[in-house]
Amino acid sequence: MLRRIALSLMVWCSAWPLQAAAQDTALDRFLAGLGSWRAEFTQTTTDARGRSRGREQGRLIVQRPGRFRWETGPAAAAEPAQVMVADGRNLWFFDRDVEQVTVKPSSTAMTVTPATLLAGTVPLRSAFSVSELPRRDGLDWVRVVPLRTDAEFRETRLGFRGLELRRMELDDKLGQKVLIVFERIERNPTLADTAFRFEPPPGADVIGTPVR
Repeated sequence: MLRRIALSLMVWCSAWPLQAAAQDTALDRFLAGLGSWRAEFTQTTTDARGRSRGREQGRLIVQRPGRFRWETGPAAAAEPAQVMVADGRNLWFFDRDVEQVTVKPSSTAMTVTPATLLAGTVPLRSAFSVSELPRRDGLDWVRVVPLRTDAEFRETRLGFRGLELRRMELDDKLGQKVLIVFERIERNPTLADTAFRFEPPPGADVIGTPVR
């Protein structure tokens, strides 16, 4: 589940052209002129029966096009339990609990996920149906539904305040619901290249071969 959320989440940031004015949603305005993005977040998950699956904290940084770093884990943990890094060539996923690293070439790993949405891996409306929703909770909402059946999620709803992405509500393929609340947001910060590098920790099992 955490891997699907992480893949999902990194949907943010490239330079595809905006469409006609009739398609100018809060999401389009957020993406226009976006080169990089950084935020911390809290994440709560509810299963298909409405039972809480817990609360986590994390950090997301994005460099368009195609690079991001997503870290998440229990609030009290000294280090993140899961780390996902797209470095422009490979997609890395590290699960600390099992000391396992999975790596795939970005060209084959980045399917239709919210990550491809924000990282700008694919043109927005070639992969997603985008529509505006009624305003609520003081936010402008946009509904995003993947066009492909192999997508990692059924739909996501993005809540914006101006040019700030403040919330993401995700419905996954198993009926689980994820709420992500972003804070300490920075738009177009200067990010070091080292933030998008990943080296497997000593002793971790590595599955897959990275592209060099």
